[in-house]
Amino acid sequence: MKVCIVGAGAIGGLLGTRLASSELAEVTALARGATLAALREHGWRTRHAGELTRAPARAEDKAGKLGPQDLVIIAVKGPALAQVAADIAPLVGPDTVVLPAMNGVPWWFCHGLPGLGDAPLESVDPGGRISARIGFGHVVGCVVHISASTPEPGLVEHKMGLGLIIGEPGCGNSERVARLASLLGGAGFDVTASPNVRREIWYKLWGNLTMNPVSALTGATMDRILADPLVRRFCSAAMEEAALVGRRIGCLVEQLPEDRHAITATLGAFRSSMLQDVDAGRPIELDAIVGAVHEIGQRLGIATPNIDALFGLTRLFGRVHGLYPEPAPQAPR
Repeated sequence: MKVCIVGAGAIGGLLGTRLASSELAEVTALARGATLAALREHGWRTRHAGELTRAPARAEDKAGKLGPQDLVIIAVKGPALAQVAADIAPLVGPDTVVLPAMNGVPWWFCHGLPGLGDAPLESVDPGGRISARIGFGHVVGCVVHISASTPEPGLVEHKMGLGLIIGEPGCGNSERVARLASLLGGAGFDVTASPNVRREIWYKLWGNLTMNPVSALTGATMDRILADPLVRRFCSAAMEEAALVGRRIGCLVEQLPEDRHAITATLGAFRSSMLQDVDAGRPIELDAIVGAVHEIGQRLGIATPNIDALFGLTRLFGRVHGLYPEPAPQAPR
């Protein structure tokens, strides 16, 4: 199987290292800048508990140099996806599977869901540019339960977790999902093939919806967020709104916010991915994690005042610090 990793950061780098080391696939990378140079010089590299795993890597900066693939794994940050969707066309043949290993609500999430209309979510797919380039039929959904970082370009520091949940975006089981599960399982990942991957995506989002932006706004780790009773209550209220939205679209959350807080508390002084992005001066993935929930709620006519406040405050914070795009200028009337 020919596999291309698009975005060899923390998650993409870990997937690339393990797949290349397994020798179950011909693994390449589409990368640029310092990451491209590091992959060409050092190959795939992942460090876990002080032990370094390496594997040879072929990395290119143009998709046309790699040609059609059996599997394209997209592991970039949300703000980069529109450009990536345009760049990867040479990788995608008639039978290519595209696996987005990304945070939040993916661009394809609302396809075919009743009550939401046919228009793409503007928060994650403005103008439908992504869905026009990556057809729904190519997609297999994915939820990542892995904690990793990149202390330097091309080097992954794997902290914990190897969980991947994959499934058909339209629900149900399929032979191609079974093949992917076998490939990823053979590379050492804990793979679950879900008959309803949308619900799995929403459940993870439900937990990240508040912790990520609140940590970005305050600079606080998870333990400090949960220790403040007012902030904890606010997070719970926003989660209750997201659970209501999820119920309307068939993504039932069967836990209470306090149940999820108890799980989050076991992570201790954990720094969320959005807080890490703020610290590194990288654009924040706010739209896929909060903006999409706000937009879906609006389409369904469900009031989400706490989510709206969280979205507005974090959006303003991002704009002030150059981590979120400024609004487009209004045309004169």
